[in-house]
Amino acid sequence: MGATIHDVAARAGVSVATASRSLSGKRGVRPENHERVLAAARELNYEPNAVAAALRSRTTHTIGMVVPRISNPFFATMVEAIEQQLQEGQRSLLLGTSHYDPDVELRQIQALLDRRVDALITIPCHRERSASATQLASTRVPTVQLDLRLEGNVSGWVGVDNDAGIVQVIEHVLAGGARSLAFVGASPSDSSSQERLDSYRRAATRLDGPHGPVLLGDFTIEWGQEAATRLLDGDDLPDAIVCGNDTIALGVLRALTRRGVRVPDDVQVTGFDDIAYAELAEPPLTTIRQPQRHMAAEVVRMLTDQLSGATESTRRVAVVPELIVRASTASE
Repeated sequence: MGATIHDVAARAGVSVATASRSLSGKRGVRPENHERVLAAARELNYEPNAVAAALRSRTTHTIGMVVPRISNPFFATMVEAIEQQLQEGQRSLLLGTSHYDPDVELRQIQALLDRRVDALITIPCHRERSASATQLASTRVPTVQLDLRLEGNVSGWVGVDNDAGIVQVIEHVLAGGARSLAFVGASPSDSSSQERLDSYRRAATRLDGPHGPVLLGDFTIEWGQEAATRLLDGDDLPDAIVCGNDTIALGVLRALTRRGVRVPDDVQVTGFDDIAYAELAEPPLTTIRQPQRHMAAEVVRMLTDQLSGATESTRRVAVVPELIVRASTASE
């Protein structure tokens, strides 16, 4: 059995309270007593009981996070960015995945709350059905929605300005000579898919030519391939295909390449997110970069402020994304 705080106190010749204050870094311990306690802890190989400490301080120094799908490269790198930010503040991350199922999402949030996380970061998998899970979280601990969001002031939110991103890519392909467009996105079950679809429809009205077609599926390479095949089998291939995210765009590029279509000479292709694979595509993909490090810093800052009571729990921050021009679009 390992050494206890009582053993450390006895070896150092101080009270248990003094040993506890010394090891937790609290003030009020004389320097000579502090040194004796540290020496005793080293000699006894004392390991503090993190659970007991958490119960005493009512903090676990852990943040919970629930994402829709960790296999999505955007979410994977977002988790990494959040974890790096938390480590700088001496906090740990506990992760759950909803698999785009609001019922699973609710169970994952409840499990994290049962583990007494200090706060929660949620990426709501459904713009309506995720409300109960997010509301549960926000009534128990400081909660911030990241990337995806719910309607109403359920909790704070940090994400990208989807409208600004879609406008940038449409203006870019029009400047590159496009006169007809198609949009390949995801069915609008979450806020990003809905906002990018709405933004495309508004921005495409500046075209003299046709605004469509609009093809909706999910955020996967397989759907991108299927959608591109439908466009190839149609009457006319558009001058540019605007995709709802990079994984869809990668599938579109694959299908076009297999059919001998030249990108960007025959058709321009754009993505959204700037995942790592976008630059490695053939040709490299023009896309909208979401500044993940900046977003992660904003989320952690918002949670830290909420934990200290220094800010409102429903503040919203929309970050302007950046157009990254690569070889899948024509030069302006």
